Amino acid sequence: MSPEYAMEGIFSVKSDTYSFGILLLEIVSGLKISSPHHLVMDFSNLISFAWNLWADSKVEDFVEPAITESYSLDEVSKCIHVGLLCVQDSSGARPHMSSVVSMLDSEAMPRAAPRQPMYFAQINYETSDATEDLENSANGVSLTALEGR
Repeated sequence: MSPEYAMEGIFSVKSDTYSFGILLLEIVSGLKISSPHHLVMDFSNLISFAWNLWADSKVEDFVEPAITESYSLDEVSKCIHVGLLCVQDSSGARPHMSSVVSMLDSEAMPRAAPRQPMYFAQINYETSDATEDLENSANGVSLTALEGR
């Protein structure tokens, strides 16, 4: 789901571009956007994982091994590059889907450098800490204690 839709309820023609970029990164990496596997590798999500490896020129560490057997690293790197362009925070910075198809289809099509994504949602997959603070009622139903930020 694109950031502008998730945060403000605004749908644009480039919301689909964002979703396509996520799908492209998921296919190349073999990981889901919500996979807790990223946290093990010190990344908060798939986008930050892809960005950091792409920026460090370590795209081979992002790619699912089955993909590298069938495709060249240059082709896969192009897919990651286009995927990162598609998941830019601002809808104005994302390409139109027609441009995405052209970038994937042609080496001659110029690809802008993606900007580092600014927003990374931090999700805590550790359940042990969360369950320690629960108070149970007499009938075993848990109560939620609300705390301010």
